[in-house]
Amino acid sequence: MKTVVVGGGILGVATARLAALAGDAVVLLEKEPDLALHQTGRNSGVVHGGLYYVPGSLKARLCRRGGGLVRDYCRDRDLPYDECGKLVVAASTDELARLDALEARARDNGVPDLRRLDAAGLRAVEPAVGGVAGLHAPRTAITDFAAVTRAMADDAVAAGASIRTSSAVRRVTTGRVGSAGARTRVELVDGTAVDADRVIVCGGLHADRLAHDSGQPRAPRIVPFRGEYRRLRDGREWLVRGLIYPVPDPALPFLGVHFTRKVDGSIWIGPNAVPATAREGYRWTDRRCRDVHDAYLWPGALRLARRHWRFGVGEIGRAASRRAYVRDARRYVPALRPGDVVPAPSGVRAQAVDADGTLVDDFRLGRDGAVLWVRNAPSPAATASMAIAEELLG
Repeated sequence: MKTVVVGGGILGVATARLAALAGDAVVLLEKEPDLALHQTGRNSGVVHGGLYYVPGSLKARLCRRGGGLVRDYCRDRDLPYDECGKLVVAASTDELARLDALEARARDNGVPDLRRLDAAGLRAVEPAVGGVAGLHAPRTAITDFAAVTRAMADDAVAAGASIRTSSAVRRVTTGRVGSAGARTRVELVDGTAVDADRVIVCGGLHADRLAHDSGQPRAPRIVPFRGEYRRLRDGREWLVRGLIYPVPDPALPFLGVHFTRKVDGSIWIGPNAVPATAREGYRWTDRRCRDVHDAYLWPGALRLARRHWRFGVGEIGRAASRRAYVRDARRYVPALRPGDVVPAPSGVRAQAVDADGTLVDDFRLGRDGAVLWVRNAPSPAATASMAIAEELLG
């Protein structure tokens, strides 16, 4: 069987690797000159344990399965993997009911070695942390997902796969190709085409456009949000030992600012979530009129904005003010000061939004004949990537 995979992020590469190891003739097409340049190479690096996800959902099931696969793969390939642990902190008593609900969800999801902590227990894990109670998931880990992607690409090539970078795809069509009968064709922007028995599209930030240009429904629409990070300046990393997260508020669309240890020992704070004016817009000055028009003038995005405009204004304010950013982060690490933080690289989240303005929370995978479409794969997609590949190819 000839399988074409569109997209060279971790999900596309994991899928190409698994298909090649199963004996398929695999071609992976990536529009950039290298792999893992967007969401995969710009995420937090956290190998999530499954605390947050609705029990029984694809996210919950594939995160737990995928996290184990990533752990074993990193250990087998001698890649960075550090179980630094995650602390979810209730900053005030008002958050205790939400913490109770999160604990019940995490236990339903089988998060290993989970512990409920009081204020003293919090500080035994993270001496500089503030808060009244929390949950500790000591097996939550960090890795370098770009390095994992490159290693999996090496595996795919060793198994016979062809990886073609600088190969942007225009659309996927199904038709009659010579004497082979009805096959699927992947048309590239440069005018060439690749025929296949099966196509798997992992388009990330461009998932909706590729689908629409191939005759699929445009919704859910990708609405890009830039996540802006800061990091602790050199010499202040001691303030945070591992991962410090807030208790999620189900009334808000995103998690909020948190602290993340990276495999190089640096501590990143963030991300916030501000509307991106380009799908690959990592700076405030990055703008593409088509991206703005497609995302923010779409009725689903307008409904989302009306529902959460106060949250959006707050996120923009924190992006514009280091003091405001630090003020929020100090709820969890009170010793933090504005002078302790410096800018860090940003990422863009490919968030799918339904026509009614609802954020698509779960992974959304679809099939149309011989074409499989990944329509929504936000966090924890990197953690779950190897399990999502199993789901797509199963």
